Amino acid sequence: MRRYGKHTDEDDIRQRPNPKGNRPRTSIRPKHEDAAEGMVLTVDRGRLTCLVEDRTVLAMKARELGRKAAVVGDRVELVGDLSGRKDTLARIVRIGKRTSVLRRTADDDDPYERVVVANADQLAIVTALADPEPRPRLIDRCLVAAFDGGLEPLLVLTKSDLAPPSALLELYGALDIPYVVTSRDELYDGEAAERVREHIGGRITAFVGHSGVGKTTLVNALVPEERRRSTGVVNAVTGRGRHTTTSALALPLAGTGGWVIDTPGVRSFGLHHVDPSRVINAFPDLQPGTEGCPRACSHDEPDCALDEWVAQGHADPARLYSLRRLLATRERREGD
Repeated sequence: MRRYGKHTDEDDIRQRPNPKGNRPRTSIRPKHEDAAEGMVLTVDRGRLTCLVEDRTVLAMKARELGRKAAVVGDRVELVGDLSGRKDTLARIVRIGKRTSVLRRTADDDDPYERVVVANADQLAIVTALADPEPRPRLIDRCLVAAFDGGLEPLLVLTKSDLAPPSALLELYGALDIPYVVTSRDELYDGEAAERVREHIGGRITAFVGHSGVGKTTLVNALVPEERRRSTGVVNAVTGRGRHTTTSALALPLAGTGGWVIDTPGVRSFGLHHVDPSRVINAFPDLQPGTEGCPRACSHDEPDCALDEWVAQGHADPARLYSLRRLLATRERREGD
């Protein structure tokens, strides 16, 4: 049955009122010119704790940011309730340009890239010399991620009272990486923290390491007013510790202007996201030699120009060996 006649007018058509009274959608977004600047300290289930001036503010990501996620270390701009009082919530409306990123994937076959930390100056790779045994492949992977993401590496070797550091230091000697060697007693009496503090004062440093190496104990010594749950227990069967840090957290390093970012312990460090061509940027003495390389050269093939570059005395052969070892680590598992 026809509801309207043949010659209907638009006034004859009934329009249902909008019960919610919503305004029509628009592509015009607010400029948020009054947004305040802040830094993301930690992320927990969609809620971000940010430092705004001298107070911490709980915030959530604004819808207009889409899938763009903020991570620890990000510089952000916030609107809403910035008082920091209990049960208040602000909104992050902008995420600033990142100067560096520490990224990882679950494994080398996983295409999902996860940004762990943004805007850090350096990466402190904490590893025990024994109990648990050092894992050079994992160290190599962390170094590749640091070089790829624009972070300067720092080696922190713990438990030197159980094993000497000479072999491990020799393995990385050609890379000229700064390092700190500590014992178990020094982790607890503050001496280790003081030596590490000399390398991280005034800088933003992310700490990584697998469980049981003393990473969180060291962070607690560096920032005693913000102690995190720590463990000294290493499984006697697997030789690995139990994760006690479950989320990354940025902590101010008192008196230095620097920041310590404690990250969860890792058992693997996937490098699916790494472009091998960017790793060479961390080797300025070798980089000019790549001009004669064939297109898409892996720097580990018969016609690689780096062999001739080193043979002519432009760089130390140990440096080329180190580069190739790091590049090859993407094809090797940490336990290999």
